[in-house]
Amino acid sequence: MADLATLVEVMPARPTLVDRRMKKRSSRAGILLFLCALAGGLGYIGFHVARDLTNVTITSVWPYLLLALALLIALGFEFVNGFHDTANAVATVIYTHSLEPNTAVVWSGICNLAGVLASSGTVAFAVITLLPVELILQVSSGSGFAMVVALLIAAILWNLGTWWFGLPASRSHTMIGSIIGVGVANQLLSVRSGTSGVDWGQATMVLKWLLISPLLGFACAGMLLYLSKRTINYPSLYQAPKNSQPPPWPIRVLMVLTCTGVSFFHGSNDGQKGMGLIMLILIGTVPTAYALNHAVTAQDIQDFIAASEQAGHILDRHVDKTGILGADARDEVTDYIRTKQLQPDTILALRELVEDLNHEVALYKVFKSVPAQDQTNVRNDMYVASEAIRLMQKNHNPAFTAQENTALTNYKAKVDKSTKFIPDWVKVAVALALGLGTMVGWRRVVVTVGEKIGKDHLTYAQGASASLVTMATIFAANIFGQPVSTTHILSSGIAGTMAANNSGLHLSTIRNIAAGWVFTLPAAGLLSGLLYCLFRSIS
Repeated sequence: MADLATLVEVMPARPTLVDRRMKKRSSRAGILLFLCALAGGLGYIGFHVARDLTNVTITSVWPYLLLALALLIALGFEFVNGFHDTANAVATVIYTHSLEPNTAVVWSGICNLAGVLASSGTVAFAVITLLPVELILQVSSGSGFAMVVALLIAAILWNLGTWWFGLPASRSHTMIGSIIGVGVANQLLSVRSGTSGVDWGQATMVLKWLLISPLLGFACAGMLLYLSKRTINYPSLYQAPKNSQPPPWPIRVLMVLTCTGVSFFHGSNDGQKGMGLIMLILIGTVPTAYALNHAVTAQDIQDFIAASEQAGHILDRHVDKTGILGADARDEVTDYIRTKQLQPDTILALRELVEDLNHEVALYKVFKSVPAQDQTNVRNDMYVASEAIRLMQKNHNPAFTAQENTALTNYKAKVDKSTKFIPDWVKVAVALALGLGTMVGWRRVVVTVGEKIGKDHLTYAQGASASLVTMATIFAANIFGQPVSTTHILSSGIAGTMAANNSGLHLSTIRNIAAGWVFTLPAAGLLSGLLYCLFRSIS
């Protein structure tokens, strides 16, 4: 990676037109529009936060300061992400002259906002399940906050470093590496207590997606370009842009649409990765407002009660008669989540947990009525019950029938609706941080993606093929609830089109991007593990 600066100096000079256009200052109208959007967004966030905290009684200012600091770090992570992944979405439209650079950045920011607001939160909570279960349940403790802050700061530092060298780096790799580092450090620091580390089964699934997605990007983009050259007889589509002229309108529409799609799906996938951590921060500092979803209606509560009764009956059929319920049902189920080993008392404890939750929810009728001191406990019981059911269904142990699996899945969905939620103001905050980061630092990565992967200038068909494949891959990842790297999918897609077009590749750039792909995981893991140990020692 250190060779990238040298690579930039020795490469033959490209036409300076794009460089001049990228250095062009934004218009006053554009800046004013962005500032108005920023002010409106901040006002929206402030209003909803103030409303959420109306009924929260806190005798000390310390939790508020802790909340502000943690949110600042979390949104700083999203801000830095704007340098990297969002910049990738605009590279093709800028280097094909389909949109002016500043226009492209603003449009990409708007599409990212739409994607973030439309996101379901599935990816956000898939990332959270990689964390040690004890730290998730005790996020308000010193070790819980040390976990969140350490992995966020580690991710920010690594992303800033790769951005400085103009190197497209995967924020997904950085986040997963940071989580693994914290998990391993947590396990090493608590060997005697048997504290869990990383959920390696879930981590392996995530890493498979991160490994396969850029390979798919390379192969599919190259194949798409190959097929289009043989089926679409439109010579201009396969030519490099000439001077500053925009492409013919059909090509221009195609390029803008692909930029729109990549930006939207980037927001809907990558925008979620920090949301789960922000929710952990909110739960840890102001559980009365955010531990349970207060937007759940009375009808939802009735559905939850009915699903709970059905789940309790199903679990009762599978209880091991030799099991003896321990002192704390949640501890027994948590131990199962940590070890993945079903004990004689596991299902008995889970059934007890489900029945207790049913009685508590039926008693309070709405989550707002749950006493402040009990909100975190109810949330933790729900989280543990949901995770235990997920693992049992995944491991087919015990062997539930198809009908039982359907009923348990329905119960899990009701539980998750109560605990795995993301307020709209959090989505707006993430979208603003992404947009602001893109506005500030997009140029470095755009130059690398647009100029330094292939030896020839990017053609319209190459840009469209890489963007279409990137868009489709992120869409598929959203369906399966898995995080992927926009950076590596698009970069490998462009490389695939260059290879299919016999345009030649700058192997030095490819080598540096690959080195970043390989070293991001261990480097971020080591950094976050060391920071976690440091923060735990002073917390």
